[in-house]
Amino acid sequence: MKEKIALYPGTFDPITNGHLDIVKRVSRIFDRVIVAIAESAHKNPLLSLEQRYEIADRSLRDFDGVECITFKGLLVDEFKKNRVDVVIRGLRAISDFEYELMITLMNRKLEPDFETVFLMPSEEYIYLHSSLVKEIYRMGGRIDCHVPKPVKEGLNKWFPRT
Repeated sequence: MKEKIALYPGTFDPITNGHLDIVKRVSRIFDRVIVAIAESAHKNPLLSLEQRYEIADRSLRDFDGVECITFKGLLVDEFKKNRVDVVIRGLRAISDFEYELMITLMNRKLEPDFETVFLMPSEEYIYLHSSLVKEIYRMGGRIDCHVPKPVKEGLNKWFPRT
């Protein structure tokens, strides 16, 4: 029987407990989950691609069947390269759906076999967004309940508070 593989792409700047929630739930459905960290230079990320990979990889080490990779370029190319069955996207609100639908339809136009599965995070993470975590951190607030331990450690190391 063919292994079922899901690709969960994102900027993960930084990875949050909401992302981990999605990965945990996806890993119960698929044999393998590839967390694909996108370069996303147009988003002007706080963390470098290498830093985002490091903290995501450390955060996901205890998840069976989950691996982290980085990629540059089109998601559809990563989809084909890794021979995955579906792409996973998290949806928090209607505005997320509108954007994700547009992206999914474009990817399907580029690659007819492109399939997307949309998942809502658990209720406790529905509001959580990487941008909010970064803002809270910059303003001196506590982020412990929003991110895995490697994120806080990495932010403290790379962007120490004074």
